[in-house]
Amino acid sequence: MARVAREMVENAGVDVDELLDLLIQNASAEFTTFFYYTHLRYNLIGLEGEGVKEIAETARQEDLNHFEALLPRIYELNGEIPNDMPEFHDMSACPPAKLPDDPQDVDALLEVLVGAERCAVRQYTHICNMTQGKDHRTYLLAQAILNEEVEHEAWFSEFLGEGASGHYNRGGETSPFVRKFLE
Repeated sequence: MARVAREMVENAGVDVDELLDLLIQNASAEFTTFFYYTHLRYNLIGLEGEGVKEIAETARQEDLNHFEALLPRIYELNGEIPNDMPEFHDMSACPPAKLPDDPQDVDALLEVLVGAERCAVRQYTHICNMTQGKDHRTYLLAQAILNEEVEHEAWFSEFLGEGASGHYNRGGETSPFVRKFLE
């Protein structure tokens, strides 16, 4: 299967090695963001922090789903992720979403969260632009992840007072766009 999938994408004019690098770097970003968001979520305390915690948890769960959804496509294109966690961590397409110096500063935590989402939006937009009309399967996957990343950014930027986003918390439903790639 990997041979034909890769061949078809190459024949459509996509540099599959470059695409695989992007997909693997984004899988790393999703996995490391899941890890760092777990740490951030535990530090969302107090009146302000509790209001953000549910949304941070949804984004955290969806980032793990994004990682899980990316892996089959990476392997379908005859790629693979590193067998070494530090190597995998360090190839992330986005900087680590580490706790700010003052973990009690909810605005600083929100800046970390929104920064991670903005990086993800840029990454998946790039993959969509690269694969649109050429690699339908990767395009649909990247578009689904992009839709969720845009919502994450909107949620966090709204908490920062950057204006109304028009997006709402999904009330416990996770990965409505990516779910079909997980089944």
